[in-house]
Amino acid sequence: MHFGKSGHFRKSGIGIPQNIYKEDLHRLFSQIQFFKCSKLIIAGDMFHSHANKEIDFFLKWRMDLPALEIILIKGNHDILKKEWYKKANIELVEKKMQIQNFCFTHDVDDFCETDEEKDVFAFSGHIHPGVRISGAGRQSLSLPCFYFGKKYAVLPAFSLFTGLAKISPKQGDHVFALIENTVVKLS
Repeated sequence: MHFGKSGHFRKSGIGIPQNIYKEDLHRLFSQIQFFKCSKLIIAGDMFHSHANKEIDFFLKWRMDLPALEIILIKGNHDILKKEWYKKANIELVEKKMQIQNFCFTHDVDDFCETDEEKDVFAFSGHIHPGVRISGAGRQSLSLPCFYFGKKYAVLPAFSLFTGLAKISPKQGDHVFALIENTVVKLS
């Protein structure tokens, strides 16, 4: 999600509009409402960096959803103090969390599978997968995507203000690009 990233850039003097962050929170709220979620599991990088005004705004947003259980598997950007997460009623998990045959981790390299348990499917959020689609001329689009391998899925970043890591799918992998409000299967 990288909440607070645009505020982090603004703090450094780079003019990033705050409406990006507000739209991210609105989209998340809409998804929670639509799916009637009681639990939100985040595969790392919920926040981008140190506290800023956007993080304070998130606390106010969070107080409107007190019944929502939020579990954060810590990512490399989740560096706020543990007390802050406790105040925000966010459960912190280090590295990975397994629920039945599903593993939630920030980095797919921290896969939950053990020797006894071979039927585990992992969800990861670290690399922000993206694909480039090229036209007949020199035009191209870079799009966020869901990337599914045989034993794991790499989820796209939620925020509108994150970069993309170009992926190279292997044979048998599946890629679903996000184009506006539509998911399109590419492979």
